[in-house]
Amino acid sequence: MDQAPASSRRDMWLHMLLYPGHTLPTAAAPAIVAAGLAFRHEVFAGGPLLLAFLAGWFIQLGGVLTDNYENLTRHPDDREHPQLVQALRSGALTLSGLRTAIYACYLAALLAGAWLLYVAGIPVLAIGLLSIAASWIYSAGPLPLGEHGLADPLFFIFFGIVSVVGCYYVQAVPASGSFLKIDLEALPLAAFALGLPIGALTTSILVIDDIRDRQFDVVKGKRTVAVRFGPQWSRAEFVGLLVLAYLSPLELWLASGFSAWVLLPLLTLPYALSTVRGVLTLNRFQDLVPMTPKAARLLLGYAVLLAIGIAKG
Repeated sequence: MDQAPASSRRDMWLHMLLYPGHTLPTAAAPAIVAAGLAFRHEVFAGGPLLLAFLAGWFIQLGGVLTDNYENLTRHPDDREHPQLVQALRSGALTLSGLRTAIYACYLAALLAGAWLLYVAGIPVLAIGLLSIAASWIYSAGPLPLGEHGLADPLFFIFFGIVSVVGCYYVQAVPASGSFLKIDLEALPLAAFALGLPIGALTTSILVIDDIRDRQFDVVKGKRTVAVRFGPQWSRAEFVGLLVLAYLSPLELWLASGFSAWVLLPLLTLPYALSTVRGVLTLNRFQDLVPMTPKAARLLLGYAVLLAIGIAKG
């Protein structure tokens, strides 16, 4: 059986499996916001922050690859991803290769977190292991949460709140702190509050995917929110998540002691409204495909401006 050219195989892994246009912004956004808060509190530490970002990115990659592996295993004739099905048949992609890549991503995440364990102790290990479990049970295990419409709170909590808090904690925890105890002084309420808009915008990307894929998910027997309650429900959820994200800077300014600089993310509002318009009006799979990377770019731009606003005031 002929194999696909190396360049085609590379493009398949890069654009369809590793999906950097999606996974990089969702991994970088929490780290960027945590960096802004660390600058504000004069505890910024580039090394631990970089390792936390890498660990988070590898965990997300492991989850994406697991999702593709489970999909190709359960639905070998999947019409949603014909390129991957063809690659599997031609030998350019193998299930064993996917499994190896999954293990490699989770191992890389653990290796990136090894130094963080030394720096910040057992709490970081707990966050890492729980995050790996969350990315895996999204599509694998006896009860894949993504197939039962339970993934949204998972994304909101782990890829929003937990990620921001974790990225801040590894910078703020003192080197002389206890290995086993959580240093509560290194967990300000502001870190949790900043995780809310990041969690909302990250979850909004998942909502777009569920709206886009709903016709394929029905055939596969998946009961995502868009399948169970219809696309209009998911569109309402999408709007609600963006409302939460754009009300958060106002709350941070008026009630949490930040200066007006924290309103900088509102500059992305026109781009957000353009994204909302697309999600509310587009219906075909092909038309909704560009909305996912667009929402990821929105998340990244919002995070950068929020970090600047936090650091400056």
